[in-house]
Amino acid sequence: MEEKLKELTLLLLYLTSWKEDELPIEMRRSWKGYPFDVLNELSDEDFIRGSIRSKSVYLTEAGIKEAKALMKKYQINDV
Repeated sequence: MEEKLKELTLLLLYLTSWKEDELPIEMRRSWKGYPFDVLNELSDEDFIRGSIRSKSVYLTEAGIKEAKALMKKYQINDV
């Protein structure tokens, strides 16, 4: 069950993310309104990054790739 919670949290972070256009590289940010223990695990796996003080995180390339794989796994069409 814990693995599914982590997968679904990453998926929700991706689906609710937005592109940061002001930066030289494309970044996807999302609000981190999810359980901190799950966010910490995703951070440990380098799927997300962000400051402890900030209210948002950004998805790494690995996080975006994993989220897209999870969309296929859970049969969610690209949005």
